[in-house]
Amino acid sequence: MSGTAPPRPPQVQLRRIATNGIHLNVATAGTGPAIVLLHGFPHTWQLWSEIIGPLSTHHRVIAPDLRGCGASTHASDGYDAGTLADDITGILDALAESTAAVVAIDAGTPVAVLLALRHPERIRRLIVMEALLGSLPGAEDFLAAGPPWWFGFHAVPGLGEKVLIGHEAQYIDWFLMAGSRGKGVRPDVRAAFIDAYTGSDALRCAFSYYRALPTTDRQLDDAVADGRISMPTLAIGAHPAGTTLERQLRPIADDLTGHVIADCGHIIPLDRPRELLRLMTPFLDADQPTGSRDHPPSP
Repeated sequence: MSGTAPPRPPQVQLRRIATNGIHLNVATAGTGPAIVLLHGFPHTWQLWSEIIGPLSTHHRVIAPDLRGCGASTHASDGYDAGTLADDITGILDALAESTAAVVAIDAGTPVAVLLALRHPERIRRLIVMEALLGSLPGAEDFLAAGPPWWFGFHAVPGLGEKVLIGHEAQYIDWFLMAGSRGKGVRPDVRAAFIDAYTGSDALRCAFSYYRALPTTDRQLDDAVADGRISMPTLAIGAHPAGTTLERQLRPIADDLTGHVIADCGHIIPLDRPRELLRLMTPFLDADQPTGSRDHPPSP
């Protein structure tokens, strides 16, 4: 790894947790009802760095580097949503948390949704954003011209990790600029992301998420056939997904609220963290006693 570890808020602690045959790097902060934050590509737990502090004032925040990402085990397989969901239940068990709210974006969203469908007793509330859910109905308009170009590129076994060597920074920067409407992200977060996705093995792990999509799609189809999302769910869109995820969830969720953040790029937690917190906070706190809902100003 080439970069220097970025500074982190003093309340955040990093620990290595054994789960499902691997070890995950997990950032934790605060005390109270547990919230699990699941990142996507090309991110690490630092995706949530702008909102961990405010959330941790009344919650125990749990933000892992997903399997193969960042400082977590670069596993040889297991990048389907079902295995990844088992990784997360293992973290909850290791931290003695019987239930949690789950917040996810991008590639973390199928994992969160499968958790909600397979283990509804473990998930109090669900927040998902800026993602597609396999072949579930509702994404037809978004996919009218075909899936985003990188889905196909990443899915070709062995290709991306060969041709991108030496150009990882430029490649990751493309996604960070596109996902922030051209503004980019904080220099320390950018450095952490580039560091996490540099090298052929790191790229292999990242692209394995896309190579496992056919398996993930079958898992979602099977889970939807057997059940529904029963817990309160908030679907948040921005650019480019908009209302796509909400439309996919509407037929299978019992209690769904949808919201699109205007003038916001795909990387919502870094592009519009204050607006995200304004949506998340009342939704997450709805189950808490009234006296525990006073929050400090957003960052």
